[in-house]
Amino acid sequence: MAESSPTSTTARKTRRQSYEYNPPTMSSSISSLIEEIQCSICLEVFTDPVTTPCGHNFCKTCLNKCWDNSQTCSCPYCKETFKQRPDLKINTTLRELVDHCKKKSPEKTTEVLCDFCEERQLKALKLCLVCQSSYCETHLEPHLRVAGLKKHKLMDPVSNLEDYICQKHERPLELFCRDDQTCVWSICSVKDHKNHNTVPIEEESQQKKTELMKTQKDVQKTIKDRIKKIQDIKHSAEVRKRNTEKEKAAHVEFFTDLIRSIERYQTELLEMMEEQQKAAEKQEQELIEELEQEITELKMRNTELEQLSHTEDHLHLLQIHSSLCSSRNTRNWPEISMKTHESLETLRRDLNQLKDTIDDKLTQTVSTELKWMQQYAVDVTLDPDTAHPELILSDDGKQVRHGDIRQKLPDKPERFDRYVCVLGKEGFSSGRFYFEVQVKGKTDWTLGVARESIHRKGEITASPRDGCWSVALRNGDEYIACAGPSVSLSLRVKPQRVGVFVDYEEGLVCFYDVESSSHIYSFTYQSFTEKLYPYFSPSLKYGGKNSSPLIITPVNYNK
Repeated sequence: MAESSPTSTTARKTRRQSYEYNPPTMSSSISSLIEEIQCSICLEVFTDPVTTPCGHNFCKTCLNKCWDNSQTCSCPYCKETFKQRPDLKINTTLRELVDHCKKKSPEKTTEVLCDFCEERQLKALKLCLVCQSSYCETHLEPHLRVAGLKKHKLMDPVSNLEDYICQKHERPLELFCRDDQTCVWSICSVKDHKNHNTVPIEEESQQKKTELMKTQKDVQKTIKDRIKKIQDIKHSAEVRKRNTEKEKAAHVEFFTDLIRSIERYQTELLEMMEEQQKAAEKQEQELIEELEQEITELKMRNTELEQLSHTEDHLHLLQIHSSLCSSRNTRNWPEISMKTHESLETLRRDLNQLKDTIDDKLTQTVSTELKWMQQYAVDVTLDPDTAHPELILSDDGKQVRHGDIRQKLPDKPERFDRYVCVLGKEGFSSGRFYFEVQVKGKTDWTLGVARESIHRKGEITASPRDGCWSVALRNGDEYIACAGPSVSLSLRVKPQRVGVFVDYEEGLVCFYDVESSSHIYSFTYQSFTEKLYPYFSPSLKYGGKNSSPLIITPVNYNK
């Protein structure tokens, strides 16, 4: 029978390899790496690589064969001799690298043919691990019929039969050594893997399948979680976008109404002033005409009196004397003048009332705007690593004052060394944020925000050009915006608590007097590209006049 004289293993390997085709797609890097992980004995990619004490690597089977045929144990590469035969362990790291390279290298297009077809070789249907031969449907028939051959282990044909055969004993691999993480023949487990934990390959495979299924479930769950996370982020972005659009629309409507109200008040004011002016001019003209008429009459009377004072007609003088000297029905001009004054006072009072109405409307607007900004309040804490050595910070990081004495502190790159200022710990590179600071009892201070790259050493210019957006108090009553050059601010009342609001994307920094709900100053249309940090300077003590601290206070949302 053909089965009685099978082709040799070497011949079968050669025959299989003749049908293998390596597509020219393997990268040069993988090719060069594979050359580095080849055994110097068999010149093939490592199989179960082991490392000798001298540091060289070989296939475990190749090295054992080499030492079995020699009276001494030496390294086949560098020839270093070992006194005792080393206990070889699988180099798992190198084996993983080999497996990785095998996976990365292009797959071979292989068609396994029957080892027993004489003329035209047919495609193999099964592979027998015991016979180590591949069979087409015709030549496989004895394995399905003969009782002895039925016990042989059949599998789907593969071109890499050597991976399923013990290279030392040329017998099918049957067991898996869990200690060395490798497949072995049953006899190998007695000799080379004595006292090792070995199990049938099928049992280990089933366990690995179970582990893979569990891992697969975990991966699938992770994928679902990540997909849900993406959906949540997208939903959150959509909600935020809708809310932002609503806020924008509400603000546009609010300020549009405000502008219309101011324009209406302005029109009414101008019309009232025009009407009052015309009425006053008309009254003044009438008064002037009446006064001129009375002056004419008085002049005529004066002429008559002058003539009579020189007359010699004494009888006539006596007859008209009483009529000339009697009081005329003249107007009370001081009273008229007072009425004119009262009319002007009425006009002034109406104008002041209109101005108060506009001021109330503006105050109401600022108060509403301030409440809206307060919803973006953040918890700010002072950063001691940035504080000037003369500054004293409270234990909770909420207060800072000038201590007058330079403390011995590490000169860290982030520490200010010339100007008495400090930054907040928290930086912001997007969105909106708001915080409030008590400035009560101080004669000098500076508040605002600064970019991360602001100069910490030497001269500092507190201006937007140098990365600082702030307002300040100087000499007790001089308020300025540090806009470079400074802008003088006229405030109705002295702020006791200052609110600072930042909209990063809009390039906006606003300052408010929280107690009076009034606007102090705004930097608009700025361009922010770095993190922004809250900026504080309590200024010097000035002999105790400015010893009160700056205090970061909680935001009162119900105000």
